[in-house]
Amino acid sequence: MSDSLSIIPLGGVEEIGLNSTVFEYSDDIILVDAGLMFPEEDMLGVDFVIPDFSYVTENRKKIRGILITHGHEDHTGALPFLLKELGSPDGNAASSEEGLDVPVYGTALTLGLIREKLKEHHLEHVRLIPVKPRDVIQLGSFSVEFVRVTHSIVDGVGICIETPVGRVVHTGDFKLDPTPVDGQLMDFHKFSEYGERGTVLMLSDSTNAEKGGFTFSEKEVRRAFEDIFSRTKGRIIIATFASNIHRIQQAIDVAVMYGRKVILCGRSIVSNSQIALDLGYLRLPPNTWLKLEDLDSLRDEEVVIITTGSQGEPMSVLSRIATGEHKTIKIRDGDTVILSAKIIPGNERSIGKIINHLFRRGANVIYEKVSEIHVSGHASKEELKLILNMVRPKYFMPIHGEYRHLRYHAMLAEKTGIPPENVFILENGEVLDISDSGAGKNGRVNSGRVFIDGKGMGDVEDMVLRDRRRLAHDGIVLVLIAVEKLTGNIVSGPEIISRGFIFEDASPEVMNDVKELVSNTLREMDRELVIDPSLLQAKLRSTLKKYLRNTMERRPMIMPIIVEV
Repeated sequence: MSDSLSIIPLGGVEEIGLNSTVFEYSDDIILVDAGLMFPEEDMLGVDFVIPDFSYVTENRKKIRGILITHGHEDHTGALPFLLKELGSPDGNAASSEEGLDVPVYGTALTLGLIREKLKEHHLEHVRLIPVKPRDVIQLGSFSVEFVRVTHSIVDGVGICIETPVGRVVHTGDFKLDPTPVDGQLMDFHKFSEYGERGTVLMLSDSTNAEKGGFTFSEKEVRRAFEDIFSRTKGRIIIATFASNIHRIQQAIDVAVMYGRKVILCGRSIVSNSQIALDLGYLRLPPNTWLKLEDLDSLRDEEVVIITTGSQGEPMSVLSRIATGEHKTIKIRDGDTVILSAKIIPGNERSIGKIINHLFRRGANVIYEKVSEIHVSGHASKEELKLILNMVRPKYFMPIHGEYRHLRYHAMLAEKTGIPPENVFILENGEVLDISDSGAGKNGRVNSGRVFIDGKGMGDVEDMVLRDRRRLAHDGIVLVLIAVEKLTGNIVSGPEIISRGFIFEDASPEVMNDVKELVSNTLREMDRELVIDPSLLQAKLRSTLKKYLRNTMERRPMIMPIIVEV
């Protein structure tokens, strides 16, 4: 309806990552965040996943701006791909020649990180507009105010959207940290003001909705660092997220306290730290940040290496150090390795392998289960209830979490007095309409996931993933046959090639049985059928599939290749 506000999550509900939400009124659309997620175990060969932005691109003439709450990849990572889709036919950038000029709004550090990402995609000309907390901008029928929040990355903001049907508050990712590392407190006054003036809808971060109490302050990590540094004589290696500038700052501060030099290792962590340093978000005393080439000139008790790889990524610096493949950093007795990050569900096995490798090489490894070297950047139950009581929205929509997180957050909202019928848990693509007469779900738009594999976007479909899973589980059997085109006579073959099914040299009897079965099938077939390659392929595939399933209980991918001569 033209007089209603539509809220459409394209990602970030019933999942962790892919955060992106559409706000639409009449002929105006704004998009909050455009994030990615890293592939799940069954997404073989996929580099990462982004939301399906087809609804946004179909309505590109309505887009007034893209608002980014903070610089984490799960809120910014899909932006280059979206901008290419919105842009000119050659995919270079948002093009004014087509009447498109889609500005991207964010705080200084957020845009600094985005700018580096856009350079990799040759999108240097996209209009990036810096904003500060409490700035107000007008985007069509929307008036948008940015509000400071505390999170695990510097310069995070929530967003207040004034619409013709009322005020909407989007918290972004946040926690209530009373002692933030940079001293920049969450703007409680603004959130209280929104409650006093009346808020029609609040969307709020649900990541820690099932966790009781309050989330610890980021400064608690410093105490753990100080304890470890005070009793460590050898080199210290710290792995954390490249975007966690607060964590990097605290590691640097404690290193300076104990007379150590800092070496940053890893492209993303060096790049992000340089951006933060240039913008004034990172403080480094002179002669503290050294290059990797200086490592051999330092005594062990002078060294702190800060790097990436806290999630066990195979090609990360920490992974290469753990397996002995890093050309400069080799683990030796007396080294202490600190994994200062939460273990993301699904990464337990790869992280466990890295920890085991590091221990085998003589390092002492400290991680979340054995020390308080990480705190979450997301609000826990009591903080979520506090912000709900502060804003007092008429309607509530939990976002940023799997279904159980959304459900727990919905129950918290009901405990604070919001009627159950005013709490909306949406699926990706569902539309929540709000008007003067009320609120309710109103259909859905195209949504889903788009897989990014190398330089390809959207060319990996579910069917391709199913084929990859079959190849991974049962392998492939190739049947090569050359057939005379006119007569159907077999000129050569059948030749059987197997990959990932059985080891041919160790199981010659199986391969011989398969070859004999194919030969018998060819002899028994009518010549007319043999002349038709498609019919021959179907017959061989069916025969081999049945035989291998009955004799070996395996289901490899079977590919008959018929060459006509």
